[in-house]
Amino acid sequence: MHKNIFVKIFTLLIAILLVACSSKPIIPLYEYPTDWKNINEREKTILEYSKYLSGRKIFLDPGHGGEDRKNKNSKGDVIEADVNLRVALNLKKYLESAGAQVIISRDKDTTVQLAYRSELANNSGAEIFISIHHNAPGKTEDDYTNYTSTYYHARETDYEYEPCNHDMARYIQRDLSYVMRTPGGLGSFDGTYSDYNIYPGEGFSVLRKTNIPAVLVECAFHTNHFEELRLNNEEFNQIQAWGIFRGLAKYLRDGRPEINFLHDSLRLDNNILDASFLLKDSVGINSKSIQIYFNKEEKEFSFDKTTNVVSVRTEIIKPGTYPIRIIAANKNGNHSFLYRKNIIVDDSMKVNLTD
Repeated sequence: MHKNIFVKIFTLLIAILLVACSSKPIIPLYEYPTDWKNINEREKTILEYSKYLSGRKIFLDPGHGGEDRKNKNSKGDVIEADVNLRVALNLKKYLESAGAQVIISRDKDTTVQLAYRSELANNSGAEIFISIHHNAPGKTEDDYTNYTSTYYHARETDYEYEPCNHDMARYIQRDLSYVMRTPGGLGSFDGTYSDYNIYPGEGFSVLRKTNIPAVLVECAFHTNHFEELRLNNEEFNQIQAWGIFRGLAKYLRDGRPEINFLHDSLRLDNNILDASFLLKDSVGINSKSIQIYFNKEEKEFSFDKTTNVVSVRTEIIKPGTYPIRIIAANKNGNHSFLYRKNIIVDDSMKVNLTD
């Protein structure tokens, strides 16, 4: 009897050992963000961020789609166009839940021409443009490379560079990378990159041609042997969207200066132009951040810290159209949205400011 019990116990232990040895360890593919993992926390977070998103108009651009479905992993079962769309639709849902108005370049698998995406955004009345993509390495056999990156247009030394795009990229990159648990790559200390890294002197079409603050997000590499296990998971796509949502909300929470032209200040006497602008921000203006460009040349200016009025004087000797550009940051480090206007001087040397 004792012998039979011993045999049974021994057999059970062997069976357990065999099962344990033959089973693959269960490795979680992703983690749940603490403010997302249950619906109550999620709704609480959305409500908190609605203070900064309500009434905002956001344009989302899921990359590729329709006739453009060639970007996929080696097995062909992870198609970038589809993943981009799922992330964008989830992001749209979060933004709308927070009171934002969302326009999207496509809401299904359809063809949207590249130049038309920017045209749609420019005509939409949206304040912000976010293009959503997933990356691939230069070598088809590379299934190792994987990181999250967020792109802004041009470089800091270029006239086309707008610091507000870089600011927004930093916020979105930080939270997206964090919830996905992916690094920002070795080409950048914070995971943000100039699109000139990809197309020198030109950048991405959707960033170059879009006239509102714009970023392009490469969430991850759809070719990576680990990432391809996650990207077709609807729940993980929701987490990706949550990271972009959080980053954008935090960016808007920290504010940026508003620039308002003081019409009464514009005058031209003896070929000297005077113009003044009011800088408004609840946390205060960083006076060292102010830059004024007139006819694409940086100009000296005066800034009254009591009234927050910045004034510029420059010489104009003939009629024409003169572009004026102003940049300023608040004490949180966030820069003003694009402020590019034209000063028109007619044949009688009368002046006016237009968009």
